[in-house]
Amino acid sequence: MPLNLEKNFEQPDDFYQTLIDAHRDLSDAQSQSMNAQLVLLLANHIGDMAVIEQALALARGNVLSVMPNEAG
Repeated sequence: MPLNLEKNFEQPDDFYQTLIDAHRDLSDAQSQSMNAQLVLLLANHIGDMAVIEQALALARGNVLSVMPNEAG
């Protein structure tokens, strides 16, 4: 099964608001931990390593194109 990149939400703004609400009142460290836990939970739900690898590669590529290596 390939990674679905088509719109797959009836109301994407509701998802975004729910995500923002879930981070409310968390410290930066807690927010980062929550994001990591969310990624692991959703990856487990997907359960298809090829789809997970495709999603990780796409997300990493997007970050690198928007935020070039800041360490250098």
